[in-house]
Amino acid sequence: MALYEHVFLARQDLAQAQVDALAEAATKIVEDNQGKVVKTETWGLRSLAYRIAKNRKAHYVMLEIDAPAGVVAELERQTQINEDVIRYMTVKVEEHEQGPSVMMRKGDRERSRRRDRDDSGFGGSGE
Repeated sequence: MALYEHVFLARQDLAQAQVDALAEAATKIVEDNQGKVVKTETWGLRSLAYRIAKNRKAHYVMLEIDAPAGVVAELERQTQINEDVIRYMTVKVEEHEQGPSVMMRKGDRERSRRRDRDDSGFGGSGE
């Protein structure tokens, strides 16, 4: 079986529960066709570089998939039909990344930088 990364962007006006339901639906499609979803990451609501279908932001979700090629075709067909998904992309990879993806590590770095800045004593505490 081949390894894939499938990323989709859901409309900004969806609740997080609806985005999770979209990810579960994609997982079900893969598993119904003898594939398996190795990892699911929700990257959250992020700004888009340009407007897509009147959306300035989108919920990003990535699925790491281990499945035959026909599964990807069915997953993309179902994703294309869904009105809540504004963009998607599936890429074949040699191996899945261990641990959190680059997007998740980026958020951790930004949080630690903010924490370091707040702990430096140069915040506007008014002392």
